[in-house]
Amino acid sequence: MLAALLLWALLLQPDVDANKLLPGLLITAVGVFAWLKFRARMDQKLSKNFTLDEFKSKDGAPTPPEVLENLRELAKNLQVLRDYLGKPIKINSGYRSPAHNAKVKGAKNSMHVKGKAADIVVQGYTPTQLAAVIFKLIEEKKIRQGGVGIYPTFVHYDTRGTKARW
Repeated sequence: MLAALLLWALLLQPDVDANKLLPGLLITAVGVFAWLKFRARMDQKLSKNFTLDEFKSKDGAPTPPEVLENLRELAKNLQVLRDYLGKPIKINSGYRSPAHNAKVKGAKNSMHVKGKAADIVVQGYTPTQLAAVIFKLIEEKKIRQGGVGIYPTFVHYDTRGTKARW
């Protein structure tokens, strides 16, 4: 890339000494590289405290672009929960590829496959206590109405938009 920049600069300014141009090109190349790295990291960020990596399918399948917007909405709602609790939320399961969902015997129309669900744990909260906070935030319209499932070791929360409880 640096060689291409140098050649480009020399073609535009043939009377310029390449030795004088090189330091500026190095700074430009480093700046471009830093910007690209920053953009890649920002593309991974779904909210203040959640990244795409936390929600990726456990089988390593890529996250489809059409699922990404749903994950952003889910992360936005989980961010409200995290801010309310003042504690980190561990994502046990976020997006599931159809193959991974079948492997774990997930529901046929699982919200996980659509990127609208997460199975979560918060240290210091039992699943029942955590679900009670989620119910409160839904009732106060601070997070989206959706599915809430209480399991022995985690809570399922999804942003389907309609009430579902189990």
